[in-house]
Amino acid sequence: MKDTKKWYFGSYGGRFVPDSLMAPLEELSEAYENCKSDPTFREELTDLYQNYSGRPTPLYFAETSSTLLGEGKIYLKREDLNHTGAHKINNTLGQILLAKKMGKKRIIAETGAGQHGVATATVAARFGMECVIYMGEGDIERQKMNVFRMKLLGAEVKPVTSGGKGLKDAVDQAIMDWVEHIESTYYLIGSAVGPHPYPLMVRDFQSIIGQEVREQLMKAGENLPDYIVACVGGGSNAMGIFHEFIHDETVKLIGAEGGGTSMEPGCHAATLTLGKPGILHGSRSYLLSDSDGQVSESYSISAGLDYPGIGPEHSYLKDTGRVSYRSVSDREALNAFRFLSEKEGIIPALETSHAIAEGMKIAEKMKKNEVMVINLSGRGDKDIYTVAEHIGMNI
Repeated sequence: MKDTKKWYFGSYGGRFVPDSLMAPLEELSEAYENCKSDPTFREELTDLYQNYSGRPTPLYFAETSSTLLGEGKIYLKREDLNHTGAHKINNTLGQILLAKKMGKKRIIAETGAGQHGVATATVAARFGMECVIYMGEGDIERQKMNVFRMKLLGAEVKPVTSGGKGLKDAVDQAIMDWVEHIESTYYLIGSAVGPHPYPLMVRDFQSIIGQEVREQLMKAGENLPDYIVACVGGGSNAMGIFHEFIHDETVKLIGAEGGGTSMEPGCHAATLTLGKPGILHGSRSYLLSDSDGQVSESYSISAGLDYPGIGPEHSYLKDTGRVSYRSVSDREALNAFRFLSEKEGIIPALETSHAIAEGMKIAEKMKKNEVMVINLSGRGDKDIYTVAEHIGMNI
């Protein structure tokens, strides 16, 4: 009898999948557990983090922002300086090594903003594997730069035309592909979502972020931070920085969701603010749904936050009250995008801009010498056309 308790975070998580996927998921779970205890796996991953991706990423004291916004100190964890420009590479490097150990030759993935797609195509190229990326047709249109990058890296980008043509629909198509090609294919999920062991595995690979933050704050002469802020779509960058500090109860953890244009259905991606528990993509978590229980369409100016679900661990952390989740509107995110660009010389991703916007609100109330860390999860090169369109600038 299998112990299924490890599949869950409280009542969230699990494996709500077709029977045809139960054995592959168990195989994946066993392979991951074996790799975790294998020193050579950890050594190879550490080498890739340091010499291929460029870790550790800096913890930057944002002096100008700190001075302008209040009395506290604001630090930015510079995940945008990773190879490929976002935190996503932390997870794809770990999973590509796992796929290699399992003898897989073909990699598939979903992507929204394209950052996970680029990171997956990158590691597939590095390890000589076939790569197919599923991406919503709507996201392909607004993320042309990342689509080109994926193709340049040798990946096939398959447009998804079903449903809302977004991230949820890309995940649906990737799962269908996986079911049809179980033997040869590894599904490299990009966030802390899906059936066990994916939420646990993705969080573990991303937890290097929080581990570095703790060490870097000590080197900077700081104690524990008073606040840690991260944007939340599926939830991988947030879990990556939150996990290290979960048991440090004095540290306030804040997740910033996509508030879109309003709180009306179909106008936001505020899953934890307005959603309710249900089943999506193989696990139980909070999700956006209509009165009939059907999954609703989500919206965010940020393709990476435009998802109607959330990782199961985030759902658990919401219910326990350990993390506070707040919605940030498109307008607030755009203002934060411009603020950081103009005041710090750093162009953030639109996803990250939601965290910056929430951090700006918190900074106004911080006391002298209080410390806030904002996870700068990605750079904004990919978003310049979207931002230009919304602010009325011709480029």
